[in-house]
Amino acid sequence: MNITKENIDALNAVVKVDITTEDYQERVASVLKDYRKKANIPGFRQGQVPMGLVKKQYGKSVMVDEVNKLLQESLNNYLTEEKLDILGNPLPKMDGEFNWDTENFSFEFELGLAPDIKVNLAKTKVKKYNIIANDELIDKEVENLQNRFGNVIPQDEVSENSTISGIFINEDEGIETKASVVLGDIKGKLNAKKFLGSKVEDVLTLKSKNLFNEDTKLATSIGLKVEEVDGLAIPLTFKVEEISFTEPSELDQAFFDKIFGEGVVSSVTELRNKIKEDAEGQFLQQADQHLLNAITENLIEKTKFDLPKEFLIKWLGTSGEKPLTPEEAVAEYEKSEKGLRYQLIEGKVMMDNDVKVDFQELKDYAIGFIKQQMAQFGQANPEDKELEDIAMRVLQNQDEAKRLQTQLISTKLLAVYKEKISFDEKEVTYEDFVKEVYK
Repeated sequence: MNITKENIDALNAVVKVDITTEDYQERVASVLKDYRKKANIPGFRQGQVPMGLVKKQYGKSVMVDEVNKLLQESLNNYLTEEKLDILGNPLPKMDGEFNWDTENFSFEFELGLAPDIKVNLAKTKVKKYNIIANDELIDKEVENLQNRFGNVIPQDEVSENSTISGIFINEDEGIETKASVVLGDIKGKLNAKKFLGSKVEDVLTLKSKNLFNEDTKLATSIGLKVEEVDGLAIPLTFKVEEISFTEPSELDQAFFDKIFGEGVVSSVTELRNKIKEDAEGQFLQQADQHLLNAITENLIEKTKFDLPKEFLIKWLGTSGEKPLTPEEAVAEYEKSEKGLRYQLIEGKVMMDNDVKVDFQELKDYAIGFIKQQMAQFGQANPEDKELEDIAMRVLQNQDEAKRLQTQLISTKLLAVYKEKISFDEKEVTYEDFVKEVYK
């Protein structure tokens, strides 16, 4: 057997595999011998069928199968041994009908080669938001906690201090979301006037535009994302289901213990510090996700390299369950090109910075994730064995394992980016962060 490679250019090559009868005849003979033992042919006892008859009946199909198996094994071994970094899979290069009625065969495959990429993180410049919890936000959260754990008193109709629970509906947009509203969140006197004096079972006619003081409240109330409600102008109805007034809880030790557990917080100052710490911990997750997205976009835009476009279009046209037309293959390439570019950039960053994930790391990450979820449901101290058993079950699901691995790689890459990239840092409140990022 002889395998050779011809470079067409920096991104395309052709591999030629020459297979002679000496390469496959022993394999074919072994398979036919096994067939002879098992063949059931009328007029012959099992295992006594003449080899000539077995060859006549099965010889060509066995030869074709064994040559194809040998071809795939040899090609895969060659790509591994030569350390060829290819995109997609090798594509058979066919010139007319292939002739199987010979003893020696030549096969050619087109290869799309991965480009040589240089990623310069030191010259990357990205804006990094540091989101702080200011006094206004902390004041509001203290008030929210006092109301959430206060004494709820039912009311017959809506007054200035009422909490109104009900359902926002817009059938055309598929909105039917339960929400609680306080008049302090409502924007403008005309909107507030629609709520004042309403009773249970009343249906209020509203408009989404300028209904709430903050887009975040509108998004939460109608079950959409913040970016989806920017400039949203649709009619809404609100069916009143419950009206109540909450007498705020006193800021005493019983209140502190009810929220954070016994003895964790023992003063208003500690309460405010804990709220600030928890809020900024949550803000950091959002800021980090935005930062990772911004870095990704920047690297895709600034890291220039060519791709074997024609090869990839051809490969996309044949790689799925159903072949694509040339037009469909071009559209698929245009849709996936950006993602492919980032995969190559990410791979280069991982290689340059020795970013790896082994199974133990992935299991530990899964355990941490599961422990966090269990804590949200009140299971604060699960046993180690229970956590490990759950993690192993989760990792047996390939989709879940892949999702967790992707998250862990993103976490590791973000740590690299934070170390290597120069940031234009800006300290903002959460409200300003939302305005800048989503508007």
